[in-house]
Amino acid sequence: MADVIRLLPEQLVNQIAAGEVIERPASALKELLENAIDAGATRISIELERGGLSSLIVSDNGRGMSCDELPVAVQRHATSKLPDDDLFQITHFGFRGEALPSIGAVSSLSLTSRVGDVEHGWRLDIVHGAVGVPRPAACAIGTRIEITDLFGSVPARLKFLKTERTEAGQCIDVVRRLAMCRPDIGFQMSDSGKAVFSLPAQPLSDEGARQRLSALVGRTFADEAIAIDSWRDEMHLTGLAGLPTMNRQTASHIYLFVNDRPVRDRQLLGAVRAGYQDMLPRGRHPVLVLFLSMPPGDVDVNVHPAKAEVRFSDPQRVRGLFVGSLMNALSDAGLRATQEGSEHALRRFQSAQMPTITSAPASPDTGDMLQGQQGLSSYMLADAPPAARIAMPSQPETMAQGAPAEASFPLGAARAQLHKTYVIAETGDGIVLVDQHAAHERLVMERMKEGLAEGPLASQTLLLPEVVDIPIDQYEAILGEVDMLNRLGLQLEGFGQGSLLVRGVPALLGEASPSAIVRDIGEELSHLGGSTGLQDRLNAVIASISCHGSVRAGRQLGSDEMNALLRQMEETPAAGQCNHGRPTFITLSLSDLEKLFHRS
Repeated sequence: MADVIRLLPEQLVNQIAAGEVIERPASALKELLENAIDAGATRISIELERGGLSSLIVSDNGRGMSCDELPVAVQRHATSKLPDDDLFQITHFGFRGEALPSIGAVSSLSLTSRVGDVEHGWRLDIVHGAVGVPRPAACAIGTRIEITDLFGSVPARLKFLKTERTEAGQCIDVVRRLAMCRPDIGFQMSDSGKAVFSLPAQPLSDEGARQRLSALVGRTFADEAIAIDSWRDEMHLTGLAGLPTMNRQTASHIYLFVNDRPVRDRQLLGAVRAGYQDMLPRGRHPVLVLFLSMPPGDVDVNVHPAKAEVRFSDPQRVRGLFVGSLMNALSDAGLRATQEGSEHALRRFQSAQMPTITSAPASPDTGDMLQGQQGLSSYMLADAPPAARIAMPSQPETMAQGAPAEASFPLGAARAQLHKTYVIAETGDGIVLVDQHAAHERLVMERMKEGLAEGPLASQTLLLPEVVDIPIDQYEAILGEVDMLNRLGLQLEGFGQGSLLVRGVPALLGEASPSAIVRDIGEELSHLGGSTGLQDRLNAVIASISCHGSVRAGRQLGSDEMNALLRQMEETPAAGQCNHGRPTFITLSLSDLEKLFHRS
């Protein structure tokens, strides 16, 4: 017998539809919070039990619903947010009318609400799709919604839920994102009786937004992040972009909003990565909060029931705004690096215990571990390539003798070298610790980029060409980029399967090992793959090459060399981090030092 086409029962339809909207407790929480915000709430309270697996309660002081509105609110496609039935001019979070009926189809749902002009409120219960009758209830003005037995009618869905901790984390992330875009709303959140958030309402101002972000993302981020404020036609991009040295292992700290709606858009994430190109380590992601405002008709939020995906009428224009704004802001940031490192150092210092001192002969290597001004070598980097050497200042001894001149320079005057790796400089209000290799690596990279802008880089022909054997995937990746590598001064050609013949290296690198350069480039290109943009591949190769032309850790530097390094850092864009995203320096203020010795 042939299958007969039939209409599915309404309850089954609702359960199927609910699966597209409500995937986990966090999905239900998001819908309830958006409804509360759309209702004009200024205070929202969230109570979880077991991460929302046992119960989830959201209370607000919004407009509330009348007795007549409650039964309508739990019907599918019933909403007050599309008065003109225009899907292209959406100004609210919700507009589908699917949230409450979807939640009610897969849980026990209780709605208690009261409008301002009545003496009492009304309560309506829905048990796995079965709608009850409104009855009077005592409550404050606003709405209280309680969810229990989530997915009790669809036990298969329960198998896909994670641990209590994971589900609670997802709920926290939902609250965090919505609290970011609405600092004027106070949020209270608890899980199993333990407070999670207590966020008072903030004024709608730059300072209010910064205070809210400080509470949600961290004080260090709010204090150090770069302000973004850019226009392109009718689009306005605002927010805070973290310094490249403040990076994380996952992209979970990238918060993007379109017309105050939290979104997770692959194109915008790609634009963010492009804005931070050649400033982040491989596999690391920035910390930032960006808000894009644009005409509602230029963005489609009706892509998925979860409303987390969007489509733009002109995606390239949006991408250009993101990339250009981030690159310009990071370039204009000047000589800045996150102080996360210095704060960690302070904590380590403060927790350290004084070791027991025993009599011991002086180490013959003590002078190598701490090279002060008087003991520094005066030679230039004799074995470093000429183009990679640190340029000498016109009056080097002025800084070396330590007069008050250091106060006029952001990085101060060099005073010592630690372990032939770290330069210590004195500023007018503290000290600066510089990683000499990381710092010089950035200088060489920027020099290569500047030279490339004027034409192909000079190549130094090898007296004897060198054959380099590499894995076949790296071999293919390099051969596909021969023209680009020639522009960078790396002259090579195929020499049999898996072998490359290197005839010349960038003159900037001097005596650098051709095999080491080729292997590093091969690994980089193989990792990036062919789908990566040309500029990204070019920057990655430049970063890899410049690493070989930088002064190494373990190299003793003279006083003049250290000061020249500091001055060039001050004049070089993005000198606060190396090519791989590591900080090149950290600062300790005089007040920080006084705290260590309990002088403040």
